[in-house]
Formats: sequence, C-alpha cells, structure tokens
Amino acid sequence: MVTIELAKPKIMALGLPDKDPIWDGVINCGAGIDYRVMTVLLDDNNKIITYSGLLGYSDKLPKKVEYGAKGIRKVLLNKKKNVQKYTGNTDKGAIVIIKPSKKCNFKNLVDILDEMAISKIDTYVIVNDFSSEESKLLAAN
Repeated sequence: MVTIELAKPKIMALGLPDKDPIWDGVINCGAGIDYRVMTVLLDDNNKIITYSGLLGYSDKLPKKVEYGAKGIRKVLLNKKKNVQKYTGNTDKGAIVIIKPSKKCNFKNLVDILDEMAISKIDTYVIVNDFSSEESKLLAAN
C-alpha cells in the first residue's frame, strides 16, 4: 500500500511567465516582461541595485536601495502587489532574479533570502552570471 502511494505522480504549480511574444526574442521585449521579472544585484558594503525587466530594454531606470523594511522589502512588496494587480491573479507573483557579485558577503545573501520569505516572494533564483551592463552598473554605483 505504501509503495502505491509513493508511486503516484505529484503535481506542482510553477510560476512561469505567460506565453507571450516577448519571450520570442530580446528584440520584442517591452512592457510585458517588466510586469513580472525583477533583478536584484548584490554588491559589497550592503549595496543593492534593482531593476525590472531586461536591463537596457525597460523604460524604468535601475535604482539603488538598502536592506530593511523601508528599502528592499518595500520594493519587493510593491512589485508583488503590482504584478497581482496587472495579472488579476494572486497565483501569478513576481519572479525575482538574485545576482550576488563576487564581492557580496554571505550575510547579505542570507538577508535577501530573508526578505524573499518576509515578502512572500515564492519564485526566485540565485544566479552568479553578470552581463557586462550589470557589471558596469555595479561599478558606477
């Protein structure tokens, strides 16, 4: 009996982006990708830079924020609220890409993961692949 229960397939809902022409290529990227995807760049000295959508293709400029309730948490909660308002679906939340630099310390990475839990952002990924534009953005700030 136990083996029959364990053999049953389990289904998990994934918060993937909608089938949208914006995913056909970077050329078509515009406002559609901005509403769900947000990137958080972590650097040394508690520095956080966030931007929505794809860097260089969004009309919103990257902004520097701090850790805590008035900084990154407020940004994450606003993003979550705006995504749910835009989609009209509480199951479709923000997709956050966390990119710690080589200079980022472990405490900052743990802090941002805590902020994901506090803000109830369920879909996020940690990536250490920086584009040249992102590296320039960190160096400039």
